[in-house]
Amino acid sequence: MNETEIRAEVVAAYQELSLEGMNRGASGNVSARCGDHMLITPSGIPSAQMSPDQVAKIAIDDETGAWDGPCRPSTEWRFHRGILASREDAGAVVHTHAPFATILSILRKPIPAVHYMIAAFGTTEIKCSDYTTFGTDDLSKMVLEAMNGSAGCLMANHGMVVTGPNMARAMWLAGELEQLASQYYHSLLLGTPHVLSEADIEKTAESFSSYGPQATEE
Repeated sequence: MNETEIRAEVVAAYQELSLEGMNRGASGNVSARCGDHMLITPSGIPSAQMSPDQVAKIAIDDETGAWDGPCRPSTEWRFHRGILASREDAGAVVHTHAPFATILSILRKPIPAVHYMIAAFGTTEIKCSDYTTFGTDDLSKMVLEAMNGSAGCLMANHGMVVTGPNMARAMWLAGELEQLASQYYHSLLLGTPHVLSEADIEKTAESFSSYGPQATEE
């Protein structure tokens, strides 16, 4: 995909998150790798009003966050850059304030293997990062730590973040994480959830290399 197409993809993904109730207003953010740069949604612009030319461009190896474009990048550019810089498997990053993921993040509850779909994240537990002020270097470090070995995590009193090799996969994983959060939340209301064993998840994980949207689609 060329830069024009990736810009359009970033905006379309951000708009889809609002339509699905995963974000409201100008909350959350989306980024995608574009060569040695990342393209990230601008700060403070609601999805319905966003256009591809407003997407900010930042060099992935630039820790200062200097950007090209008419609009400031999302205040969360630091953890987007950190994920893309540190993970070769990361082609896109999606951050949302989806309701159930956010509820569990407020409770500081990681999500255990209550459903086999957790295998899609390459882990047996979706961890919850510690809390600190949004948009800071400290938050970026906490997110990277919580996502170590996983395609996603909860962000304490904040929301969730996921990464995938492409936008289609990242968006799919965002939806799956919110579904896992909803399942765990509701099962806790009724009793004590049964957690699948590591062996159960390992068996499922063997099938996930070819399950869901794949990087080869782009």
